[in-house]
Amino acid sequence: MTTNSLLTINMITNEAVRLFTQSNAFLRTVSRQYDDQFARTGAKIGSTLRVRLPNDYTVTTGPAITPQGTNEQNTSLTVATQANVPVSFGTAEKTMQLDDFSERILAPAVNRLAAYVAADLMNVASQSANITPNLSGSTLSSPNATTWLTAGSALDQNLSPRMDRKIILDPVTQARTVGSLAGLFNPQVKIAENYETGVITRDTLGFDWMYDQTTLVHTVGSFSAGTVNGASQTGTTLTVNAITGTLNQGDIITIAGVYAINRLTGNSQGQLRQFVVTANVNSGATSIPIYPAITPAPAAFNTVTASPANSAAISLVMPASSSYRQNIAYFPEAFTLATADLEMPTAGVVQAARAQFDGISLRMIEAYDVMSDSLITRMDILYGYAAIRPEWSCIVPDIV
Repeated sequence: MTTNSLLTINMITNEAVRLFTQSNAFLRTVSRQYDDQFARTGAKIGSTLRVRLPNDYTVTTGPAITPQGTNEQNTSLTVATQANVPVSFGTAEKTMQLDDFSERILAPAVNRLAAYVAADLMNVASQSANITPNLSGSTLSSPNATTWLTAGSALDQNLSPRMDRKIILDPVTQARTVGSLAGLFNPQVKIAENYETGVITRDTLGFDWMYDQTTLVHTVGSFSAGTVNGASQTGTTLTVNAITGTLNQGDIITIAGVYAINRLTGNSQGQLRQFVVTANVNSGATSIPIYPAITPAPAAFNTVTASPANSAAISLVMPASSSYRQNIAYFPEAFTLATADLEMPTAGVVQAARAQFDGISLRMIEAYDVMSDSLITRMDILYGYAAIRPEWSCIVPDIV
């Protein structure tokens, strides 16, 4: 392109959506879905998608059988968040080469928009149903090779596929982990690459490794005591006697006597089932919202060996009131980002374009502002996010 040719809104939009899909490591590696039904006049599906989950069945023995119905489960994903970055650039900027325009004008705006979307998704991802702390008593240490391998085993035990697993690291944990893995029996070339780049390379300990500034620091509630109120409970709400202290969304708890189950064999995994608290709980509350659901064997979608007994003690996995960096090991389909086409208005618009790439839809509109005698361009995304299979992820905490 010659320097006296104007960049068009279509060229800018195509470049913006390409940059968006590459701007954030976490967004780049989760499941992304795109649906063009939202912007179709007269054919809209509403703002909620129903995402179907895998079916499950039980095994019986002997010649007599009772056919099982197929009880399909699904989860909701609401595509209703509209985020945008309004920018202003004139004809002079549009005469630049596309690469220069992308680097100087477009990339900073796209980076901020991608980070905003990633932060929303990270809030959901940080509520994983598994955690593998490197604890000595109540003292947390930075994760080591065993901690990362244990995170992989947590995904295995929850039937996560083994291929294409990822780890997203807090930058501080990234710096600590590079050194901690250097002494392992790794290929010399891989150790050298880690040392030269300052980052962990792909395919280490069964994961591809990335770091991202949108990772979170979690603070545990002040919970100190609580017991189950009533035996034989099932589902995602645990009825309890009034608890002492608070629980924060994202806290991980266990219940005495409630063990995780091997979904394939029906046997106990020999360790207590971890449950994530899915909403803040005040001191004195008599119910705790949890995930996964308490579903004792034998049953489809079973999660535990047995329901909790009456008066069973509830415990925090991480020390009360502690804070830690939330690094996440996951299979990409644990979390989903869905985007949809926004409608293309015509009134007051100078030019507009919409583009889709790699599961992401972006819209750009340029309009004239008579009050300031300027052209304003806005970049919008309509999106939703959800933890589709939180059990296919695991928090690996690190000290703050």
